[in-house]
Amino acid sequence: MGLALVGAILVVLAVLPPNRAEAQFGIRGGPLGVARFAVGHVIGLARLRHGRMAVRGGRTRDAALRSQDPRSSERGQPANPYILRAAMTAQAALSGWHGGRRPQGWWRHPDGSYGWIGPVFWPFAHDDLTTAIIFGDTTSLSLYGYGDIYAAIFAPYAAPELAAYTAPQGRARSRVGRRVPSVEAVCDSSDTGGLPVDRIAAAVQPNEMQRTALDELGAPWTAARDTIRAACPAQAPMTAAERLGVMQARLDAMIKATDTIAPALAKFTGLLEDEQKAKLESLARERRAALASSQHKDAQAASACDPNDDPRYDLQAQRQYEQLVQQQWPAADIAATLKLDDTGRARLDVLQDTTLRTMETLSPCAIKPEATPQARLTAVKTRLERMQQAVGGVSDALDDFEADLSDAQKAGFEAMGPKRAM
Repeated sequence: MGLALVGAILVVLAVLPPNRAEAQFGIRGGPLGVARFAVGHVIGLARLRHGRMAVRGGRTRDAALRSQDPRSSERGQPANPYILRAAMTAQAALSGWHGGRRPQGWWRHPDGSYGWIGPVFWPFAHDDLTTAIIFGDTTSLSLYGYGDIYAAIFAPYAAPELAAYTAPQGRARSRVGRRVPSVEAVCDSSDTGGLPVDRIAAAVQPNEMQRTALDELGAPWTAARDTIRAACPAQAPMTAAERLGVMQARLDAMIKATDTIAPALAKFTGLLEDEQKAKLESLARERRAALASSQHKDAQAASACDPNDDPRYDLQAQRQYEQLVQQQWPAADIAATLKLDDTGRARLDVLQDTTLRTMETLSPCAIKPEATPQARLTAVKTRLERMQQAVGGVSDALDDFEADLSDAQKAGFEAMGPKRAM
């Protein structure tokens, strides 16, 4: 099966666990406010432990190729597209990493999927827009944030590994003989379902005028896909600045896609009667119900998004948080390797602090579901604009940090990335 045949939607818990944070950042609870998210999401991994263990052992990957959820035969339930997609994105993301020999990468999302596949950021961008706007499942937007920005700074891939994704079709293979998907294949997989015209029509039973408006909505939806597809990188970005640029281009394309969709969506929904609007929203309610029934409840993971949760007296959370600090931001190692002077170290601190602030700007908690497609589209666009602004701020801080670095120091900083096989 090619990557284009992957199931459509992934379920999201949160972004990668955060690094270091300072109390003055304004995040609720200071460093421990951030720890609430960090530790909560670490604990929350148990929520899909079955799926992730299966990915590690290859069982989920094999099951995905058979278009079956590995849990389905065991429980008699329908195939779960989230685990399928997580398995397939993992296969694509890891096929070129460390020769395809490592079972999992440190930049993975907690559901087992990946926001970076080689040089491609947000591989299923168009599908995620469709899922959020039509079905009201905005949890996928929560997946993207700090962890992906961190991965852009400290690249998970070495240059030869990235080059494998841009090699001529059919020639790129890992050192263990695994085929590495091309950038084109990954980008073409962004749209596995498109606008679900038939499902919408079956729900609302449109009259002739409404059906025409629904059919007309398909054209901008396809144009939105093409806009996102055009933002895929033509070549592998080899520096942190270039990778952040790829993120900005992709986010800009997604924002333009929402603008393309908005008028036709407003026209179609504006023609619907109240009863038909309620039936359209029943698609979103059905999806939320399906998600609720398929997910295991994890009170500890849920508390990570509870504003009333206070970990200040949780000693275990403090210890785990301190480990995350040391693990993800080796500031002392960077300063020593690059032989930074006081100015360079201060600029590194600013880069680190600016990146960490994105945890506050881009909360890993799911966006509150809105009641109408137009409201959901607005919420989606707001989230994308917020992320674009956050990436821009990190990019500016990176430019300042690298302004006075020599070529050798810049190369040394880039080399920190592939070594961080956490």
